[in-house]
Amino acid sequence: MSRTLAQLRPGERGRVQAIAGDHEATRRLMDLGLIRGTTLEVIRVAPLGDPLEVRLRGFMLTLRRTEAEHITVD
Repeated sequence: MSRTLAQLRPGERGRVQAIAGDHEATRRLMDLGLIRGTTLEVIRVAPLGDPLEVRLRGFMLTLRRTEAEHITVD
């Protein structure tokens, strides 16, 4: 079942399936390590839902909710 990274709750894991958006935004996320097949885990979400912190490839990454909405995970 595919959903966006923004839909995952703290403690849930997913694997990147696709990144939508314009070329510049997609390239930026890929440069940060979010490429297809990467496993990640949502660590925490700020009280108002933005930003969210994820762990991937052994490091922590903080993303805006708008960025997380462009990342499809399974």
